[in-house]
Amino acid sequence: MADIRFMRVENNVDLPLPAYATPGAAGMDLRAFLPDGPLTFTHGEFKIVSTGFCVELPPGTEMQVRPRSGLSLKHGFIIPNSPGTVDEDYRGCVMVGLYYIGAEPFIIRHGDRVAQAVIAQVQRYQAVEVDTLSSSERGSRGLGSTGFG
Repeated sequence: MADIRFMRVENNVDLPLPAYATPGAAGMDLRAFLPDGPLTFTHGEFKIVSTGFCVELPPGTEMQVRPRSGLSLKHGFIIPNSPGTVDEDYRGCVMVGLYYIGAEPFIIRHGDRVAQAVIAQVQRYQAVEVDTLSSSERGSRGLGSTGFG
């Protein structure tokens, strides 16, 4: 198993490292780094929340930033670019974009678990220009062409 290297940003002295909540968890919990105090979200608000950590990923991997099911389904938070991708060569602070669709104001506090990070293998392919593509049953029929239900 390869290591995921995390470095604290300035003033992050208390957040635990991102970690798996259970032995079978696919994602590591990412927490809100809010040294200036809590953030209150109202319906329709979008805010970018720092995790307080920079990251170095193993070669050939990416970090997918995904919603936490509890925060999403129970409280109405979504991550608009989900899954967000952190590339293996990025060394900056991991940030999470949160969009709130809940009805009542909701407060995110320092240390709250706001997202999860799934580390995934990445394969790279050579792009090749061609004059034709092979045929398939679907062909070029687009969005919704296979029906619903």
